[in-house]
Amino acid sequence: MTDLIIQNADYVVTMDGDRRVLVGADVRVSGTKIIEIGIGLDAEGAETLSARGCVVTPGLVNTHHHMYQTLTRAVPAAQDASLFGWLQTLYPIWAQMSAEDVATATQVGMAELLLSGCTLTSDHLYLFPGGTRLEDTIHRATDIGIRFHATRGAMSIGESVGGLPPDSLVEQEPAILDDMIRVIDGWHDPNPGAMTRVAVAPCSPFSVSRELMRDAAILARDKGVMMHTHLAENDEDIAYSLEKFGCRPGQYAENLGWVGKDVWHAHCVKLDGAEIDLFAHTRTGVAHCPCSNCRLASGIAPVRSMVDTGVPVGLGVDGSASNDRGNLMAEARQAMLLQRVTGGAGAFSAMDALDLATRGGAQVLGRADDCGSLETGKCADLVLWDVSDIESAGSWDPAALALAGPDRARDVFVNGRRVVADGQLATMDQRQLAARQNANLAALMDRV
Repeated sequence: MTDLIIQNADYVVTMDGDRRVLVGADVRVSGTKIIEIGIGLDAEGAETLSARGCVVTPGLVNTHHHMYQTLTRAVPAAQDASLFGWLQTLYPIWAQMSAEDVATATQVGMAELLLSGCTLTSDHLYLFPGGTRLEDTIHRATDIGIRFHATRGAMSIGESVGGLPPDSLVEQEPAILDDMIRVIDGWHDPNPGAMTRVAVAPCSPFSVSRELMRDAAILARDKGVMMHTHLAENDEDIAYSLEKFGCRPGQYAENLGWVGKDVWHAHCVKLDGAEIDLFAHTRTGVAHCPCSNCRLASGIAPVRSMVDTGVPVGLGVDGSASNDRGNLMAEARQAMLLQRVTGGAGAFSAMDALDLATRGGAQVLGRADDCGSLETGKCADLVLWDVSDIESAGSWDPAALALAGPDRARDVFVNGRRVVADGQLATMDQRQLAARQNANLAALMDRV
């Protein structure tokens, strides 16, 4: 197999342990791995791709998403609601989706992520209308070429027994656990460089029972897979936990085995100091979703405190009905700005934000050994950002992408494969994908 040399980049931002930035550098890729980074690499016998006028970074990592929601962006009745009201507005719409709707919407979400430089993403699928199966989303990830962590979510407490979701969207808990086993056995790849992994992900403390949370944790550890859920998202979430469980969310999680390096929680906007210390001590990860937290008025997560205390933190775009976009570089910028609002102008740098979007996310997903930075031996997941165009014109520091620069990638490589070329998907026709999604939208709107 011929090596590929990405050649003469203005900057190579490695995001390694020293956050090295190399000027005028090259990256050599052999097969699925990065094998050399340096200046003036020998290109004899290799394919070359010019990166002149570009910044090269590791692929970005998305630690939390609900990709099926790309079919319900900007729903008028949900545009100005906070979390619980937003959910109650959208649940009846989601209940009318077909398996094809979910699969195509998921692929649209993946396309949007790839175009924003994301090479590794998780997806929290916790409802299965119209016969949807988790592997439907895995197949779409394979087709489009993104590195994918599918999480088998679930809801089991419907409205009739005091939950938020309608009964039509909940499942019986024994069936949930059986299907978790099925998809782990069928699709999870624990090996380094894996393109597909599976995690277990009961939706939230207000949509599943205490018993399912406990049993899912036992199952996950028996199978050696990770665990994911929502936690401490807003004040309503805290009030629910205090009323129903008699404790704060962090204590609830600890009581049920939901802390540890094999666990990551979405949002965590309202963690207090004791909960932050708990997560740091146990190496429990957090998926920080700043745009969604703003959109739903949930608050500003204490990310600076989490990072300084030792909590693993990555970024998530969250669902496209609560963002309503899926752009990881835009998420990094928002994370940086919000921490400055609460902590001052020097509280969070552009490089800190890029760290969350790359190495931090890889750590949260258990992929720090093979993803998240440009280093020899790691997966060839990398992004070329064109800084010669108008978004970066006049920038004194083009490597500070969260301050001034494009939020759409020029070229994206996943596992050594070029999946975005010159700003367009290379693995499928993105216009046809959008047209299929919009046709599904028209049919869904007719049904609801």
